[in-house]
Amino acid sequence: MDLNDFSKIFPRSATTDNNGNLVLGGVGVNHLIENFGTPVYVICEETLLKQCNDFVDAFQKRHKDTLIAYASKAYLGPALAQIISQQGLGLDIVSGGELGVTKLVEFPPEKIYFHGNNKIYDELYDAVNYGVGRVVLDSETEFQFLEKIASELNVVQDVMIRVNPSVDPHTHSHTTTGILDSKFGVPIETGQATDLLRKVLASKSLNLIGIHFHLGSPIFETQPYAEAIKIVIAFASEFKSEGFILKEFSPGGGFAIPYTRSQSAPSPDDYAEVIVNSLISSCDENQIPLPRLVVEPGRSIIGSSGVAIYTVGTIKEVIGIRSFAAVDGGMGDNIRPALYEAEYEAIVANRIGEQAKKKYSIVGKFCESGDILVKEAQLPILNSGDLIAIPVSGAYNASMASNYNMNARPPIVSVRDGKFRLWRRRETLSDMISGDIW
Repeated sequence: MDLNDFSKIFPRSATTDNNGNLVLGGVGVNHLIENFGTPVYVICEETLLKQCNDFVDAFQKRHKDTLIAYASKAYLGPALAQIISQQGLGLDIVSGGELGVTKLVEFPPEKIYFHGNNKIYDELYDAVNYGVGRVVLDSETEFQFLEKIASELNVVQDVMIRVNPSVDPHTHSHTTTGILDSKFGVPIETGQATDLLRKVLASKSLNLIGIHFHLGSPIFETQPYAEAIKIVIAFASEFKSEGFILKEFSPGGGFAIPYTRSQSAPSPDDYAEVIVNSLISSCDENQIPLPRLVVEPGRSIIGSSGVAIYTVGTIKEVIGIRSFAAVDGGMGDNIRPALYEAEYEAIVANRIGEQAKKKYSIVGKFCESGDILVKEAQLPILNSGDLIAIPVSGAYNASMASNYNMNARPPIVSVRDGKFRLWRRRETLSDMISGDIW
């Protein structure tokens, strides 16, 4: 197996040492395993920073007044929140927990956009009290909650409204959000977005500054953005005579990345070209000033930065059917293959350069038949104790991890310039039962 064949999906810093061990950020994976064991998630900071810079450059060179707001749901912890802040990005958060992380690291509240389809009253109160820059309204109920909270706190809260443009982004049904039949957003097609917008305009406690939509994720095409932008800008322009000035506009995120060597995804430049050009032409067509653009990449920032490392345990041959190689992680730390039929690739991280001779299914240790990380991987003949590396593991793996079968969630370690830094330690049994009472 030649690592060069996998360069499309491994972090920028990935290389090998003289013994065939995978090296990330100048640190040998074997050295990381000695310190942290397996499973372990490794984040290449070089790749992470490059993705941040690529999105900023791609959009701001086409529309200077653009804010890149990292979508925290892909993964958020204090260490990452600090890096995002240092890079000058904003944050798209969706819960009181994510808000808590931003407060912990003193993330600039004016750069926080609070999303979510069911923000509870206490979360909204905490957000307004903290001074978050924008609350993105997702329903009539939230409008009522937020108006009461802002009035009680004697503030005028800036808000956006998340609308549904009824555009199909052609991605997995579980992650499609911009169609009419969705729990997210307020539909334009039914007239409900019009009703809510007028109520917000009439509010003395809320200041409507913009419109937001999000089509889904991952979106491997650019045309759905152009279609949705045209619809939403036309919708916003209908309220010029009622005093609505579109100061901010967001097409959300959902930008795709390749998970396998056979996949191709648009670059940040490709997305920026379509989004900015569509925004400019739609604003010109509807005779409204060009608003500030807020773009929310998450997966495309952190996804390709991460590599999951596992140790092979049981190797089981079902004669004439399949060879299974079970690792010490699985759906507890990466639910995506079971949930979305997501596809990944794998290499033997301690024997790079050896010829791939056999097809294996890389499976986890959890009590589900669907606990399959890689359905088919052509690898060297495996031995118990070998290390398996699965790239493109930075997004949604750790954030959706669980303690199923009472397994501890793995540590997260970042690497850069030959040094490593622990972002999150491995859980212990004490951590897992700390909330239990007996």
